[in-house]
Amino acid sequence: MAASVLKPVPDEAPHILVVDDDRRLRDLLARFLGDHGYRVTTAANAADADNRLGHLVFDAMVLDVMMPGENGFDFARRLRKSSQVPILMLTARADSNDRINGLEIGVDDYLSKPFEPRELILRLGNVLKRNAQPEAPSAPMRPDYVRFGPFIYGLARGELRQGEESIRLTEREREILTTLAERAGEHVPREQLANQGSAANDRTIDVQINRLRRKIERDPADPLYLQTVRGIGYRLVVDRT
Repeated sequence: MAASVLKPVPDEAPHILVVDDDRRLRDLLARFLGDHGYRVTTAANAADADNRLGHLVFDAMVLDVMMPGENGFDFARRLRKSSQVPILMLTARADSNDRINGLEIGVDDYLSKPFEPRELILRLGNVLKRNAQPEAPSAPMRPDYVRFGPFIYGLARGELRQGEESIRLTEREREILTTLAERAGEHVPREQLANQGSAANDRTIDVQINRLRRKIERDPADPLYLQTVRGIGYRLVVDRT
């Protein structure tokens, strides 16, 4: 099946790969995204998507979970071993365990079917913004970066580094870490962290905090930097500069 770019759009427009075995929905998504200024290529399954990824560069992927052959979870898990392309996952399931499973794999955001098309546009735009955030002047009183142990986190770009190594963060991890860094040393209520993103519940925040700890803590069970404030939320302990 040939790649399908639905309508002429500027070359600099974000290029989205839509992966869904439902041809009708795939075509509707492609047309809708094209109408909103995106370049769109479609794939019917994981093997088809592999072929697209081997020849084209994408700014983000809209990925269905329930596909014949390799499902969306397995494909995303395999893809994360070689690619950091942002993934917005679609599913007909409403089970919170599916959302948590996707987040643990490294999916950037999650949208349950049926969904409002406008919500898809908003979530996709947010994923793209977080993963390709242009450099901008810092807001008043906002630090350019924070340092904790061997790590430096730049707030403008949402970039976490350990020496010369860049540590990959998902969209939600950037949101959480940025909020904690902006209020470094302060107690940040978990409700504030939850209300930022797509899955505003305690279990999801705990999953994200645990994933962050595995990336920055020597012993995630006894964290030095990303600490729990019992009964309130979390705080990020940073070095004085």
